[in-house]
Amino acid sequence: MTAPSKLQTWILAARPKTLPAAVSPVIVGSAAAFVDNAFRPGPALAAFFGALLLQIGANLANDVFDFHKGADTKDRLGPLRVTQAGLLSPREVLLGMWVTFGLAALLGVYLVLAAGWLVVAIGVASILSAIAYTGGPYPLGYHGLGDLFVFIFFGPVAVIGTYFVQAREVSLLSVLASIPMGLLITAILVVNNLRDIHTDRASGKRTLAVRLGVEGTRREYLLCLSTAYLIPVGMAAAGLTTFWVVLAWLSLPLAVRLVRMIWRVSGRPLNEALAGTGQLTLLYSLLFSLGLVLPLLLGWA
Repeated sequence: MTAPSKLQTWILAARPKTLPAAVSPVIVGSAAAFVDNAFRPGPALAAFFGALLLQIGANLANDVFDFHKGADTKDRLGPLRVTQAGLLSPREVLLGMWVTFGLAALLGVYLVLAAGWLVVAIGVASILSAIAYTGGPYPLGYHGLGDLFVFIFFGPVAVIGTYFVQAREVSLLSVLASIPMGLLITAILVVNNLRDIHTDRASGKRTLAVRLGVEGTRREYLLCLSTAYLIPVGMAAAGLTTFWVVLAWLSLPLAVRLVRMIWRVSGRPLNEALAGTGQLTLLYSLLFSLGLVLPLLLGWA
């Protein structure tokens, strides 16, 4: 088997399959801004590319810190990790991580100019959280806190933050719209940790999945998805949006297939469910956002 080139190796390290889910909250936050007549293309694009860079930086951090802590071994069931595979040195991956976070910080400077100094707090907290997930003296993912922090930073922080840099305020719509995004992206982590329960337990990595066990983790996945689908209905029923927001339900067949898969397989075959949950998150975000903006675009609101 031919070894990948340096460029291919860095692409592997960036884990491109995770990136659609990273920008899904930005899509939803921008749609909410559009509904409130606050959409601004410049800040929206900066938030979009900033989210991509933060996710890549987090992926690099996980790659090198999991290697240092011994969580990535030859028994790993997930996609290739470049540090563990010896394709890049730990020093190279750390440098790549800091360069990526530095580029995200440059976009943050523009967003500070666009929306004020509160953006600094959001950006710094996001970078520190990405590093602290597997790095530092108390890695969040190793102590069962990963699910909570993924929900917070990929849900409320990402969606409301995207809305804020455009509208310079927070709306109830942006708050409610952030919840399904946080839940769906947490579900991606849930699948990842369900797949790795046995290897994580052996390495001392006490994820929430390790604590809940296989059946409890499957129920967590089902809870994340089912709640995400109930929220648009509740928003529409409360008169906060039109019922077009229930377009998100067009992604339900994929969600049902994924839930069935979660209950049927274990170990390496869960990689398919992992990729599928990322695809579901992006599809849901597009349909949910379309449901928000379509009535305005067509003059039905």
